Amino acid sequence: MAISFAMRVSVPEDVLIRELDGESVILNLKSERYFGLDEVGTRMWEVLSSSETIAAAYQTLLSEYDVVPEQLQTDLYNLLQQLVEHGLIHVSNQ
Repeated sequence: MAISFAMRVSVPEDVLIRELDGESVILNLKSERYFGLDEVGTRMWEVLSSSETIAAAYQTLLSEYDVVPEQLQTDLYNLLQQLVEHGLIHVSNQ
């Protein structure tokens, strides 16, 4: 599935996230797969799961971090791909 920054992220009901000292563990209860996020990944998750679109999340993160825009776009896209592959998020058109 091609991910577009115009899409929206949603978290399935069977996915849990627990944060500890800025890092997170995400668990898919159906598949029993888990995924760890460092502090930056945790912030990306928070913003992605609460923004209207991936593009809005990108803009928020761009304003928060001193990063080259292309690098943030690549990192965000890679994280989205991994989360989708593990069944931890759904992406859809609005």
